[in-house]
Amino acid sequence: MRKIIHCDCDCFYAAVEMRDDPSLINIPIAIGGSSDRRGVISTCNYPAREFGIHSAMSSAQALKRCPHLKLLPGNMQKYRDASKQIFDIYREVTPLIEPLSLDEAFLDVSEVERYQGSATRIAQYLRYRVEKEVGITISAGVAPNKFLAKIASDWHKPNGMKVVAPDEIADFVEHLPVKKIHGVGVKTAEKMLGLGIETCMHVRERGPEYLAQHFGTFGERLFELSQGIDHRPVSNQRDTKSVSVEHTFAKDISGYTACIEHIEALQQELQKRYQNLKQAREVSGLFVKLKFFDFTQTTVEQQGSISEQSLFADLLKQAYQRGEKPVRLIGLGFRLKRADANRYQQLILPI
Repeated sequence: MRKIIHCDCDCFYAAVEMRDDPSLINIPIAIGGSSDRRGVISTCNYPAREFGIHSAMSSAQALKRCPHLKLLPGNMQKYRDASKQIFDIYREVTPLIEPLSLDEAFLDVSEVERYQGSATRIAQYLRYRVEKEVGITISAGVAPNKFLAKIASDWHKPNGMKVVAPDEIADFVEHLPVKKIHGVGVKTAEKMLGLGIETCMHVRERGPEYLAQHFGTFGERLFELSQGIDHRPVSNQRDTKSVSVEHTFAKDISGYTACIEHIEALQQELQKRYQNLKQAREVSGLFVKLKFFDFTQTTVEQQGSISEQSLFADLLKQAYQRGEKPVRLIGLGFRLKRADANRYQQLILPI
């Protein structure tokens, strides 16, 4: 039985800004791009969330909901510095850390002897250290697996902690909404609700055969998670699956011809990003993402190598024909082949 902690900083970017400027603490603030440049919200503090503001919302819409919202451009270097401080604290406790972002990670403390091996006390210690030394709060979930720990960390946000003991798993998941299940997106959740499946208890009642009939191979995974079963280990070996670039336009652009004019600049930026990967990786495919003026989006991809970048123009055409509406964002990317673990280890050996 593993002991997993999921640590998640509370409104991280905004928390760092409030730490550095206490006058921001009790007013609605958000980190995001300028509203007159089609900016979007990266994150916001809890006073702003009371107005219905959330990440990925356009800055213009956020300002409509809260005209006195203080919109900050953000400082990524400052956030990276805070993140490094936090992860340095985590590493003092365990080397088994799986980062999910600058402010979120899984920690496996199964073999940690500190605090008599109590994952609960270790989580409390980490929360105390981060608040004292970094000046921001984190919420934590403690459970026997990653699925339950991640759900638990959101249970008492902000600045809270939830522990799911092994003998509490059945009761904890019984009435859990299906949208909380790892891998269930908006469309899958809608389909499940249409079938009368609203909670994990309903998933278990349908059984694996029924789930496989309606959800294919994902049905087996659904049945396991509905029982609180998750065998995924915490992995500190990150495997980048893709590299991409995208650009949001200050004004919508209309027509395929206008879109294609931006391909060359995006390809050059993508090439630089690809060359800057820490580990050399082979390209297995190419993709184009379009977001239309009404925020609907589509992605078209095709197998191919890095020498076949002429495919981007055709993929862009296919993507545009799916909507044939003014475009607000164009993105290009490479899918990457899986990293060769042995080769990776050889590359990092000292010479």
